[in-house]
Amino acid sequence: MTASNASEAITALQSDIRHVPDDAEIAAQARRRVRTRRIRVNLARLLVAVVVIGGWQLLTGWNVLDPFFFGRPTGIVSTLIDWVRHGTQYGSVWSQIGITMQEALLGFVYGTVGGIVAGVLLGQFPFLADVAGPYIKILNAMPRIVLGSIFVVWLGLGTPSKVMLSAVLVFFVVFFNAFQGVREVDTNLLANVRVLGASRWDIIRHVVLPSALTWITASLHVAFGFSVIGAIVGEFLGAQHGLGLVISTAQNNFQPDGVFAAMVIIGLIALSAEFVITRLENRLLAWRPIARTEAAGI
Repeated sequence: MTASNASEAITALQSDIRHVPDDAEIAAQARRRVRTRRIRVNLARLLVAVVVIGGWQLLTGWNVLDPFFFGRPTGIVSTLIDWVRHGTQYGSVWSQIGITMQEALLGFVYGTVGGIVAGVLLGQFPFLADVAGPYIKILNAMPRIVLGSIFVVWLGLGTPSKVMLSAVLVFFVVFFNAFQGVREVDTNLLANVRVLGASRWDIIRHVVLPSALTWITASLHVAFGFSVIGAIVGEFLGAQHGLGLVISTAQNNFQPDGVFAAMVIIGLIALSAEFVITRLENRLLAWRPIARTEAAGI
């Protein structure tokens, strides 16, 4: 190697050393990557929606799909506008949404509380788990449509039967996650806490519940969807108001646009609830390491 080549190599090495990024620059690069990925994901989502909705509209316009059976996007939009302006057959569309949301939220709350209490209780007392296990499995295996029919017979066509069905659907989702979360608590940690003189209530409050919280909050994303399903199915079986009744009426009148319009409303409700639950989860689990999907901004 000549002296000039050695000098150039030393100069290049010194330049690389001088341009080693600091923490602020690394953080800025990470933010740019997250922002770029978020933009690409949103564009891909928009593209999928455009392809699906646009293809649906074109196929029904060309009579490849019969609009009488499959509906069409423009008909769905027209139905939604008509509902907003003139209401449904059973009153304002907002009142139908409010009734269904009330049933779903009450079922969600009751089912979540019951699932957490039962999951923690059975997770802490193996004897109770062994006794109640077969009965819980039998109840969980029963078709929900059958339970909904029983609740309508017991509680009538009003709100209580829908709330009960929603609560049952939510209960099993939350219960199994809470139960598994309690069983996954580190046994060494429990032994150390007992040695320090903690009571059973102290152990549940300060060790078991925080440890199982990740499992419980993860189940809430699915549980809210089940609460809405329970309310809709309950209204489908028999009701005087609600989105389920609107869907049932549209189905009986062969109006697919009405069915899909109600589905659009339910989808918007689900996305809004998912946003709220995610914010709540991030608040409750601020101590946990950031997951890869969260770091990517998804």
